[in-house]
Amino acid sequence: MRYNFDKIIERENTNCVKYDLRKQIFGTTDLIPMWVADMDYETPDVIMDAIKKRLEHPILGYSFRPESFYKSIIDWMEIRHQWDVKKEWISFSPGVVPALNMIVLGLSEPLDKIIVQPPVYFPFFTAIENHGRKLINNPLIIKNSRLSIDFNDLNAKIKNGAKMLFLCNPHNPGGSVWKREELLKIADLCLKNNVVVVSDEIHSDLIFSPHKHIPFASLSKEIADITVTCMAPSKTFNIAGLSTSFLVISNQELLKKYNKTLDNIHVGQGNIFGAIALETAYNQGSKWLDELLDYLKKNIDFVEDFLKNNIPEIKICRPEATYMIWLDCSDLNMDDKILKRFFIKETKIGLNDGSVFGIGGEGFQRMNIACPLSVIEQALFRLKNALKINASN
Repeated sequence: MRYNFDKIIERENTNCVKYDLRKQIFGTTDLIPMWVADMDYETPDVIMDAIKKRLEHPILGYSFRPESFYKSIIDWMEIRHQWDVKKEWISFSPGVVPALNMIVLGLSEPLDKIIVQPPVYFPFFTAIENHGRKLINNPLIIKNSRLSIDFNDLNAKIKNGAKMLFLCNPHNPGGSVWKREELLKIADLCLKNNVVVVSDEIHSDLIFSPHKHIPFASLSKEIADITVTCMAPSKTFNIAGLSTSFLVISNQELLKKYNKTLDNIHVGQGNIFGAIALETAYNQGSKWLDELLDYLKKNIDFVEDFLKNNIPEIKICRPEATYMIWLDCSDLNMDDKILKRFFIKETKIGLNDGSVFGIGGEGFQRMNIACPLSVIEQALFRLKNALKINASN
């Protein structure tokens, strides 16, 4: 293996959200942070080298995205996901979360009903409610330790006047990679009821074999016509701080509406280094990504085996994608407030509290395992010891 994912990187005192905001978020710095979704691995060397090369020029003025920027996206989608994307379908956003907000503003009206599928990435909720739209929940259900879609409920919610559906594909925090038949069922309901699908596919490159990511818009031309796809290299290549993402919208009417909102807010310029990083990642990052996925899979295996053998009260929805593990702590018999305090004060691990992900998150915690295995081992032994002490009291 060329890349060293076991290397411990000192991230404190770099204005790092994950480490330097521990006091603000958890009330203490004395814990292992395994919460916010970035990785404790070095950004790929090819990306760093490309940025350093650009820094040899002494001026960082206004810039635009060149043809090579779009070609890198098109080639990546074709090679990695067998999806034929055209340049004229591609637009920009400084991030997927800003994109969700701009989509709501540009493609819906006040009081429109927008469906989400909790437990889900919590900015989905605010992107809807902060702009005067009505949030409609289609709660996911756990089947065979996997978060799955309740299609009977979804059908009822769609037929009750929904205008838009936020789809997390693959799912965060549960790690489900939606199968073709699941996506086609969603598409059928949305096509019949004129519902626009906003597919957040930011984790689409972090897929574990034998699972396969299927871009929702790739299912058919008809389905693409009702779809807005949000993507970014940020999670995949650990470059979230460069604030560069993109949208794929083949429906030119929807694209025009989105671009008008983007222009009105004046956030479409982007930044020099984000564009360079995206292009370099998609052109030269495949080898790094393949090695990353192998390492992450071993980390997941370790967590699963450790919990089964040492803490069977905590179960996992084994992720088919992403570097987040959805921990089912319900058998610990702690309410959410006590559970949160237990992890922070007694275990000294900083996780995401499951309740922030909405309905179905109660009794769960989200763990980020994109770190050296030695850190995971330390965290899990802390958890084991804390539960042992807790049981003896």
